[in-house]
Amino acid sequence: MTSDLDRARPAADLVERLARPVPSEVASMDAWWRANNYLTIGQIYLLDNPLLREPLTSDHIKPRLLGHWGTSPGLSFIYTHASRLIQHTGQEMVYLAGPGHGGPALVAAGYLEGTYSEVYPRVGQDERGLRHLFRQFSAPGGIPSHVSVTTPGSIHEGGELGYVLVHAFGAVMDNPDLIALAVVGDGEAETAPLEGSWKGISFLNPERDGAVLPILHLNGAKISGPTVLARKDPGEVRALLTGHGYEVIEVEGDDLPGMHHRFAAALAHAWGKIRTIQAAARGGEWDGSRPRWPLIVLRTPKGWTGPESVDGVRVTGTWRSHQVPLSGVKENEEHLRVLETWLRSYRPEELFDDHGALTEIVRSANPDGALRMSANLHANGGLLTRELDVPDFRDYAVDVSHPGAGRAESTRRLGELMRDLYRANPDRFRLFCPDETNSNRLGAVFEASDRGFAERTDPDDVGISRDGRVMEVLSEHNCHGWLEGYTLTGRHGWFATYEAFAMVSASQTVQHAKWLEEAEKIPWRAKVPSLNILLTSTAWRNDHNGFSHQGPGLIQNVITQRGTVGRVYFPPDANCLLSVADHCLRSRSYLNLVVIDKQPQLQWLPIEQAIDHCARGAGVWSWAGTDDGSADPDIVLACAGDVVTMETVAAAAILREHLPHFRTRVVNVVDLMTLTRRKDHPHGMDETRFKELFTDHVDVVFAFHGYPGAVHQLVHGRPDADRFRVRGFIEEGTTTTPFDMVVRNRASRYHLVMDALNNARRTPPGASDLKAWCQQRLAEHETYVIEHLEDMPDIREWVLGDWADQG
Repeated sequence: MTSDLDRARPAADLVERLARPVPSEVASMDAWWRANNYLTIGQIYLLDNPLLREPLTSDHIKPRLLGHWGTSPGLSFIYTHASRLIQHTGQEMVYLAGPGHGGPALVAAGYLEGTYSEVYPRVGQDERGLRHLFRQFSAPGGIPSHVSVTTPGSIHEGGELGYVLVHAFGAVMDNPDLIALAVVGDGEAETAPLEGSWKGISFLNPERDGAVLPILHLNGAKISGPTVLARKDPGEVRALLTGHGYEVIEVEGDDLPGMHHRFAAALAHAWGKIRTIQAAARGGEWDGSRPRWPLIVLRTPKGWTGPESVDGVRVTGTWRSHQVPLSGVKENEEHLRVLETWLRSYRPEELFDDHGALTEIVRSANPDGALRMSANLHANGGLLTRELDVPDFRDYAVDVSHPGAGRAESTRRLGELMRDLYRANPDRFRLFCPDETNSNRLGAVFEASDRGFAERTDPDDVGISRDGRVMEVLSEHNCHGWLEGYTLTGRHGWFATYEAFAMVSASQTVQHAKWLEEAEKIPWRAKVPSLNILLTSTAWRNDHNGFSHQGPGLIQNVITQRGTVGRVYFPPDANCLLSVADHCLRSRSYLNLVVIDKQPQLQWLPIEQAIDHCARGAGVWSWAGTDDGSADPDIVLACAGDVVTMETVAAAAILREHLPHFRTRVVNVVDLMTLTRRKDHPHGMDETRFKELFTDHVDVVFAFHGYPGAVHQLVHGRPDADRFRVRGFIEEGTTTTPFDMVVRNRASRYHLVMDALNNARRTPPGASDLKAWCQQRLAEHETYVIEHLEDMPDIREWVLGDWADQG
């Protein structure tokens, strides 16, 4: 697990050498930084004349000026110093730009290191390549303005602020040789996810994990005003970060070359501290207490090195430099001259030769090969992914003698599988869960690993230690983001949470899906392990938490993602859950959403039937209905979701008992995306298969776990889609009993029976009596549940009768 670098305490003379760059190094770094700034401005402004071979004219300016200058010079300043450190030490490092709108600086960095031209040969290391580099930025058919999936070296989409630290901490877990350099913008520092993510050091183990080096870049302003931390007294900022457990190192200024010297010293000290902490832990000298990890606060002017003022109004150091400081260049000759002066201030003739290639003084600042941060293999984690050693999930199966005869906590079996995944994969599998692992019935993992925790522990603590690898923190943002960083760098895991709480981090889910969707288009991006999300304590079974905990909204988010990425599964029992989980663990570059309750529930299928059912994604449960296949059924009862599956099977049983000649077909859907057309999703059923299950003309009463509109959306375009009558969650809830929840949302077995009778193509004798009986049962339920505070015994204890065989 550890390298020679890990075992050695950094020599004092090496740290001292890093802290004191010689003049030639300063000159090289300054040239690289000037080149980056030049390329950054060129991407924002220039359509042509990339090396200013002729005086700048309006024809050389883009018709639309887009991008963000203000943060970019700070980002590139940090980058060049990190590259020097890598050159001297061989340190593996990934660079995460929290202010992702500084995209042109990171694109420029990849170009200066040569990586960009390697993965995009069209953007070559010459004048023509520079022209392509500039024209493509934030343009149709080009690249985004943010640090994105198209940017070599990135594992962090900067389009939505707040997640840089959680991605950084996830990236270094079980990654002992890696440092994640995470630049936190002072605007980003105001977001809730970032504010809650400083605590990541409370979960790092320096013996086994890598390190995160946060650099809080305070340049004073966001898009239209000051930032909170930049205006606070520096002592307050220092106290805040010290209170989180960091050793705070501060660098401030804009003078050159003084800033190069001061920042080099700060970075050397930070790296030396990290290596000392790790060497002690890995050499047996660690006392087990949480280390005080270094953090750098860097204060530089916003828009550093840009125009001091425009039209007599101050720009550099203010919010006015945030995006495009000279927005009227194409029409304003004076602004055009200011832009040309600004570009020439970086002395491009020293940075590029006559052909437009980089000069030696610039190239000499780059590390070699995969040590370049834009080429670091961890930032293209699929190249490092090792297959999981996955136990045979059949070994954890529930014994099912016949459908619906017994109950089990389905997620408990998944917990047992995860336990053995921990044992078999001690360096590439983790569960991330917001303090609910036991509650979600996944507690078997604690037989293999404690919860990871680097703070002090007390005698009353159970299953908590510095060596633990089960990640529990009461923050969906942290858990979700840690798993993202973990999978993007090539490892595997699950994020498990209560269903309603998944909406806290839903935006992260969407952002990650977008990353995977775009990565699919980029040949040099290797496929990474899928992001697996398990939702339990669902909308239908929050017995004591109430309406606030009853919301299946994440399903809606995922089904709108592209078919190349989005997957939604509703295993109805433990054996189906095991089969689905095995598939998810082995998959690549998907967003897998698995929804199943943690409470004891009826078990339907033996393991081999469950495997076949999950492989098909949906199927007829012939043992549940009265349809023998000799003719079209009178009604199709369909279901997706564990609770509504039970209600559907119970409704079919009622119809069988009361109207035995009424032909009922029961269809259970595990893979929700099979409902779509094949052309809309790769899992979609072809037309023949869809008709086999649902016919092309019989009405379908569909009981769904989530919002009814989701099913209507998915079956759009299917034959006579209006014949689907969907019952699902309709925002009716409270602290109540399980059956009362389905009654309140009109998805109970009695509602389904009445729907079946109302929508069947023929009305069988006895239908009116059965409808009256269903209404009577609902009235009895309402009276009983208020008086007895629990569901009626025949509802609570309902199992499927022995008449059900598995044919």
